Amino acid sequence: MDYLIRFTQTGGPEVLQWMPVGADDTPLLKPNEARVRHHAVGVNFIDIYHRTGLYPLPLPSGIGQEGAGIIEAVGIDVSDLKIGDRVAYAGGGVGAYAQVRNIAANVLVKLPDAVDFNTGAAMMLQGLTAQYLLRRTYRVKAGETILIHAAAGGVGLIACQWAKALGCTVIGTVSTEAKAALARAHGCDFTINYSSEKFVERVKEITGGKGVPVVYDSIGKDTFFDSLDCLQPLGMMVSFGNASGPVPAFELSELAKRGSLFITRPTLFTYVANREDLLTMSAELFEMVANGKVKIEVSHTYPLKDAAQAQIDLAARKTTGSIILVP
Repeated sequence: MDYLIRFTQTGGPEVLQWMPVGADDTPLLKPNEARVRHHAVGVNFIDIYHRTGLYPLPLPSGIGQEGAGIIEAVGIDVSDLKIGDRVAYAGGGVGAYAQVRNIAANVLVKLPDAVDFNTGAAMMLQGLTAQYLLRRTYRVKAGETILIHAAAGGVGLIACQWAKALGCTVIGTVSTEAKAALARAHGCDFTINYSSEKFVERVKEITGGKGVPVVYDSIGKDTFFDSLDCLQPLGMMVSFGNASGPVPAFELSELAKRGSLFITRPTLFTYVANREDLLTMSAELFEMVANGKVKIEVSHTYPLKDAAQAQIDLAARKTTGSIILVP
């Protein structure tokens, strides 16, 4: 019998329930769907936002948006994928915390032979996020100095390596000295431990008082206004996560008085809504991994049934790199 994680009410990790897959969970395939048997499942902060209700879902609900596995069946309208294909995905609706699931085929991409399932599950959401942040939201250029928060996290480690490969000088914030060492090992030129240092002062010191053209901020509430203060005039604030809580309401005049700043709140799923964009972005990600410019750190592995503990550790910032669940 196959199992999955489901929750019937929002709340703490204890609301996640390990239960058998029912007929409603894997019904007859729709014409545009594929059935995927997972070999690995990714864990991300968005899963916690869904569980707590910050990003509301209709309940009861599955959870998880990233996985890798093998196709067991395809719908009659699916032409570019077949049974036995090794695939990975990020998106397509919640439900990745499962041993098997049905999912829209247009979110699936074929995994290159050189990429194993654990890496595939760990790289899609975070790797595609790094791709759109650096190549589309604000297209970084060689010679620029940029600031990446949570530099030792899943997205952070990928983004630091990628930005370094593009010729950037990378400043990264971390919470411990161990995380600082990890970030430096993955392309971060300067690390700032925000537990003991004021990162605005350090960024200004590193940049000779100029500030940076872009800040990539997944922390949210705790760093938002200080992140704005790190920017050059006409700089871009990219707020793409809420690890410390949602960004508080603020007046647009805050952007004006700091130098006509730009701000955006992007989501991966807008950037990959078009399949051609998804395939282009995935191909660029796979190339960066295949040529060794980006190494994916799968640093924490949990059994799928222990998804609650994985989320506890992620929320407590006890983890670095990527977290996967193994069915």
